[in-house]
Amino acid sequence: MDEIDRAILRELQTDGRIAYADLGPKVGLSASAARQRLQRLLDTKTVQVVGVTDPMSMGGQAMALLGIAVDGDPRAVADELARREEVVYAVLTSGGFDLFAEVVAPGPRELLDFVNDVVRPVEGVRQMQSFPYFGIHTHRFLWDVG
Repeated sequence: MDEIDRAILRELQTDGRIAYADLGPKVGLSASAARQRLQRLLDTKTVQVVGVTDPMSMGGQAMALLGIAVDGDPRAVADELARREEVVYAVLTSGGFDLFAEVVAPGPRELLDFVNDVVRPVEGVRQMQSFPYFGIHTHRFLWDVG
């Protein structure tokens, strides 16, 4: 992946539906060259284009990142939580927490109920710390592509 590929990815993070006619000049290429570059990244599975929903725009008004410490296998806890529709993602980590789970709820009360009534009782959950964020109406996923 070279600097032009990275520039293409940065532009796509800003506008995933940008036309090749607009993308090419922004990264110093023609529209057809930009299309070929992106197609190569897709064909080699270096890049995957996916739709990401914004949970807040779909009715959620309270979100939190949960840091969870587990006794035993954290994969079992992650799998259990991932089955819940409130969980946007669950990911295993190393460090102070064994896994993180991002959750979304209709409001702060429902978020509190989910944490207390669903997450804490899961077998293996030893400790949980919640990092809530309320009333945020934009949810952007940006990764530094170099």
